[in-house]
Amino acid sequence: MAPAALFLGRGTAVTMKKMLETSFPKIHVILENHPAPLGKRLLANLIPVMQIGVTSIVITGEQIFPMMGITMPPQWYLSLRANRFGAVATTWLIGNTLKSTLQSSGAFEVHYNGKLVFSKLKEDRFPGEIELRDLIARRLTNSKVIDNVGNQLSSFSEDLTV
Repeated sequence: MAPAALFLGRGTAVTMKKMLETSFPKIHVILENHPAPLGKRLLANLIPVMQIGVTSIVITGEQIFPMMGITMPPQWYLSLRANRFGAVATTWLIGNTLKSTLQSSGAFEVHYNGKLVFSKLKEDRFPGEIELRDLIARRLTNSKVIDNVGNQLSSFSEDLTV
């Protein structure tokens, strides 16, 4: 059978993958990341530049400000300089958290044979396990081809993307 794919958070995705593979042993579930919007991705790429910039200013500010023609460093710099380690650690902690948030799409998209089965982006909620299992079971039932005597002739490829 062909693969299936889900787009969602890793912990939830793994739980749903196990449930679907247990419920439908002939389906192969593929976990994929759903990309965040372009603007968020570009902004997330600027975070490391800002982190390096703040770190550089905290470490070398006494040399940078005179080169810019500023004889007395600003008060915010003196505050950062008073606690260099705390300033740098906070910059990296907040920056990494912000970058992670910006790179997350918040998506939980389930596709079967290329067709959308469930979308958290459209529904604004996660599906329950029973709900998702029923949606997939309905798609599986609809994908089987039956002859006029009731024998299954073939079924379409089982492609589930989570």
